[in-house]
Amino acid sequence: MRRFAVVGVAVSVGVLAFTPSVLAANARVAALQIGLQAHGFDPGPVDGVRGQLTTTALLRFQKARGIEATGLVGRATRRALGTRGRPLLGQRELGIGAVGWDVAVLEFRLRRYGLGATAVDGRFTRHTAKALRRYQTRRGLDPDGIAGPHTYRALAGSVRPETTWHVVEPGESFFSIAARYHVSPWRLARRNRLSLMTVIVPDQRLVLPVGARVAASRSAGPPAGRDTVRRSIDYWSRAYGVDPALARALAWMESGFQQDVVSSVGAIGVMQLLPETWEFVDTVLLGARTPRDYRGNVRAGVRYLRWQLDEFGGDRRLALAGWYQGARAVRERGLYDDTKEFVRIVLVLYGSV
Repeated sequence: MRRFAVVGVAVSVGVLAFTPSVLAANARVAALQIGLQAHGFDPGPVDGVRGQLTTTALLRFQKARGIEATGLVGRATRRALGTRGRPLLGQRELGIGAVGWDVAVLEFRLRRYGLGATAVDGRFTRHTAKALRRYQTRRGLDPDGIAGPHTYRALAGSVRPETTWHVVEPGESFFSIAARYHVSPWRLARRNRLSLMTVIVPDQRLVLPVGARVAASRSAGPPAGRDTVRRSIDYWSRAYGVDPALARALAWMESGFQQDVVSSVGAIGVMQLLPETWEFVDTVLLGARTPRDYRGNVRAGVRYLRWQLDEFGGDRRLALAGWYQGARAVRERGLYDDTKEFVRIVLVLYGSV
């Protein structure tokens, strides 16, 4: 799961603890400071530091809103912050006029690209767009001043390792090679600019995606057998009223039923959920934290698919597009070419896994 939820940039919707001993600047702390400031509670300078001024302002805000004053930022506190408390960075496309927690996080990250301290206020203005264009130019992106999927992926990226190759052996497929290297079959095909349905032949050279060979060490929980994973998908599909064949096709497309897959942008496990998407499901859709293993990953992934289906009136094609691209982007921009290919292949797999 990638679309409009991004690693290293997005802010967890879970609980944030504030202790004066933690002095490292943090974008989500800055977003909270901006939110408190917007509601008339002075957190001190918007510096991303979890200091006493921020803690005091948070406690005062919670008391004023009738929330238990714990100094923790949970669902009730985020809800009380209104637009300044949501959504996660990566959950929507951002342009001039947007206001929210996600804008604040983005702006805090853009300070090194010329965004002045006074402009870091949770409002996406022309100053924000200018700094974003500067960042996009430096990263080789289309400098449109709009934060969308490509910008989020770049913000989450790191230095690429040297290119590694695999020479196809007789009888191998994208799925068997992906299982060998603990990577997503879809990402393996995309890395080589091929369709997942393309026939590969012996001695063909394939470039391996970032994370190949080492992904297992960064996974969410130990691997599980494919039959075990399939049973878990079927169980949660029945629980949430999702067609099990659709959920299985999506999971097979994303990971080949592998839990120990972590993508180059941090998508995790069987359903390839970004950590921020997983937190969104736990906090907003389920109201409880799921275990960070294949069981929790499948449950959260199927529940998120149910949410996408509800967003598009049960239209499975649009729900899959929303899964891949983001629901808002689907509504406002239509389906991107790579989204169409993703959806097409999932539907080809439907009923076969």
